[in-house]
Amino acid sequence: MAHYAFLDENNIVTEVIVGIDETETIEGLDTETWYGNFRGQTCKRTSYNNNIRYNYASIGYTYNESANAFIAPKPNCGHLELTLNTATYRWECESVEHESLA
Repeated sequence: MAHYAFLDENNIVTEVIVGIDETETIEGLDTETWYGNFRGQTCKRTSYNNNIRYNYASIGYTYNESANAFIAPKPNCGHLELTLNTATYRWECESVEHESLA
C-alpha cells in the first residue's frame, strides 16, 4: 500500500489517496502515471514517513518540481521572519535581531 497526491494545474495538492504498492504496475504503467491518467491530474507518490519528497503531502500543500518536494502552506509567523529550510523543505519562523540606534 502506498499514498498518492493529486495536483491541480498550479501544483497544489487537491487530494491524497491510498493506492497499490508503488512497485506494482497497472496495465503496464507505473502507479503515478496510471493514477494520473485515470484522474486527469498529475499524481505524485508521497510517504507517511517522509522517505520521499521530504514531507507527507496534504491538501493545500505545493509540489515543488525542481526540489521534488511537498511544501506546506506558509504559516503565520506574526512578527517573526519566515524562511524555507531547503534541507527539510519546512517553513521556520525565526526572530529577527534589530540593530539598536545607539
